[in-house]
Amino acid sequence: MMEWVSLLLDALWAAIPAVGFGMIFNVPRSALPLCALGGALTYGLREVLLHHHFSIELSTFIAATAIGIIGVFWSRRYVMPRPVYTVPSIIPMIPGTYAYEMMISLVSMNTDGVTDALLSSFIENGLHAVSILFAIAFGLVLPSMYYTKRKQPII
Repeated sequence: MMEWVSLLLDALWAAIPAVGFGMIFNVPRSALPLCALGGALTYGLREVLLHHHFSIELSTFIAATAIGIIGVFWSRRYVMPRPVYTVPSIIPMIPGTYAYEMMISLVSMNTDGVTDALLSSFIENGLHAVSILFAIAFGLVLPSMYYTKRKQPII
C-alpha cells in the first residue's frame, strides 16, 4: 500500500512551485489557491500512477490531461483564461532531472570523450525529457480542443 502521508506531503511541496510560478507571471491572487491545488493534484496523480507501474510519460500525460479538464471548468466558473490555472499546475512535472542528466552526459562527452555509456545516457535521458514535455503539451491541449464551444459557426 502506498504511503499516503508521504504522498500528501509531496503534493504539498509540489504546490509551492506552482504558486511561485503563478506569482512570477502575475496570476491574480484569487487564482493562486487553485494553482496550488492544481499543482498538488497533478503531481499527486502522477505519483499514484507511477506507483501503479505506469511509465512516467503516460503518467505525466494523464495528469496533464486531468488538469487540462479541470482547468477548462475552472476557467468557465471563474471567468479567467484557462492557462492561468493549467500552466502553473504543470510546473512540478517539468522533467528537470532528465534534462540535467542529459546535459551532464553531453559535458562529460566533451571533456572525457565519447563512450558508449555516456552516449547511451545522453540519448536515454534526452528522450525521456522530450517525451515528458510532449506529454505535458498534448495533455494540456486536448481538453481545451474537445471542450471548446463556439457561439457562432466557423464559416
